[in-house]
Amino acid sequence: MPDQRVERGELRGDCGNCFGLCCVALPFARSADFAIDKPAGTPCPNLGEDHRCGIHTRLRQRGFTGCTVYDCFGAGQKVSQVTFGGQDWRTVPREESRRMFDVFPVVRQLHELLWYLAEALALPAARPVHPDLRRALDRTEELTRGTPDELGALDVGAHRQEVNVLLLRTSELARAGVRGKKKQRRGADLMGARLKGADLSRADLRGAYLIAADLTGADLRGADLIGADLRDADLTDADLTGAFFLTQPQLDAARGSVGTRLPESVARPVHWTAGL
Repeated sequence: MPDQRVERGELRGDCGNCFGLCCVALPFARSADFAIDKPAGTPCPNLGEDHRCGIHTRLRQRGFTGCTVYDCFGAGQKVSQVTFGGQDWRTVPREESRRMFDVFPVVRQLHELLWYLAEALALPAARPVHPDLRRALDRTEELTRGTPDELGALDVGAHRQEVNVLLLRTSELARAGVRGKKKQRRGADLMGARLKGADLSRADLRGAYLIAADLTGADLRGADLIGADLRDADLTDADLTGAFFLTQPQLDAARGSVGTRLPESVARPVHWTAGL
């Protein structure tokens, strides 16, 4: 079995090997997250000729917080260097650049699935489904290496549903022994909820809306956080040790402190201690 740490390391954005695809392919609307409107397929005005962001160190101050909490899970370099063989979207015919922009979000979804599958394979409690998880990971990786036409025709939603069955089973195994309705908060509307010091250990928080929730000092050990919306949630001094299916973009969108305890799969956001 390949080293999972190596696989997880490959599922992080590497802007040096990408042609700024996220800054071109994706749309954004003027809001608290973005200072301007930008349609899909149009380069962000902050994108330089070198494919680097001209205000990267000042994104939050300039009104582009949304950019600071985005991660392509390595899809950018995959599409740039593998799918299109190192071709720059600026130097190819417009039709070809459009194909790049269409394929990028598909590969991004597949890479996110690879992240979850790699994490599931690292959970000892999920050992009964490890063979199925390994097959799903191999199949998903195979899909990411498809041709532009194959990726453009892929029903990525159907594939996500197939993988989700395994991820749900993984969650059940990892949280085995938990009883009581208080642990089942899947899809719950907890926006702005006062959950300071709450016992949410091993809770099912899949897809829960935790926007601006007060989770100060909350116990989130071993919780399933796949798809949970943590925008502006206060995780100060919260314990997320062993929480799984938590991604870096989710964490970057939240607030926290040096006292917040995190799983090894994610890094403490710089803005938590930089006062940004």
